[in-house]
Amino acid sequence: MKAALVGDDGGLLYRARRATGRERGSGAVVADILDFAAELRAYGLERYGEPAAAAGLAVPGIVDERHGVAVYAANLGWRDVPLRALLAERLGVPVALGHDVRTGGLAEGRIGAGRGADRFLFVPLGTGIAGAIGVDGRVEAGAHGFAGEIGHVVVRPQGAPCPCGQRGCLERYASASAVSEAWAAACGDPEADAADCAKAVASGDPNAVRVWQGAVDALADGLVTALTLLDPRTLIIGGGLAEAGDVLFGPLRDAVRRRVTFQKLPSIVPAALGDSAGCLGAGLLARDLLTTGPTPTTPEVTA
Repeated sequence: MKAALVGDDGGLLYRARRATGRERGSGAVVADILDFAAELRAYGLERYGEPAAAAGLAVPGIVDERHGVAVYAANLGWRDVPLRALLAERLGVPVALGHDVRTGGLAEGRIGAGRGADRFLFVPLGTGIAGAIGVDGRVEAGAHGFAGEIGHVVVRPQGAPCPCGQRGCLERYASASAVSEAWAAACGDPEADAADCAKAVASGDPNAVRVWQGAVDALADGLVTALTLLDPRTLIIGGGLAEAGDVLFGPLRDAVRRRVTFQKLPSIVPAALGDSAGCLGAGLLARDLLTTGPTPTTPEVTA
């Protein structure tokens, strides 16, 4: 769990993190979230003479942002948790709840790598692959909260089975975990991961180049589908895989360029905010709550 106090200027005043402790069960996780937020509020009061004026929370899984409910998160074991109401009761301030990737995407779009772009797509490549669709300073949640799930675009029909129930999903080929799995098998080291693969690519290892290029090709296929549908001005790539830098972005830009026909090629850039994106996005939307209040078209996401 990561938490922060964010100032009026959007800067991070204080950061803290602690283990989620999911092995103790979903109820314990929820209790720890509330305690963590209360401790942060108390620190702000002591350090700055006043408590935070608004709070926010971003969680993984399926999120009903309109009603403030964490609907489902397999890794955390919860269903239909009214987190917004629980946190508002605990803190006594307005609270926003939303999806973790969309929150990070909002920050990248407003103050990070997508700053100034009226349309952007943020795609973090981590354990899985998700996306945040940015339109005029907000992030689109979709009618049911599922917008941006690019990791479940099928890029290899009848390919590897995905836990979602489909076969050949993008995240089965181009996520950091997929690259780690493929490279561990190729090099014979079960401890090898995507970062090791990237280093081997940089050193010219042909097996690593083959594994890496397979992931890049799958990613380009999925991204071109997204570009065709969304026509973003800027495409922001984040997550652990993006830390490979030019080892990723050089071949990825080339692969996307080869695939576009009538589509306009967007700028393809690395995310700028790292693991602070969620907390910064939280601050932005907490401030939005104070200035305009939540609206049906603004995802109530903060972290």
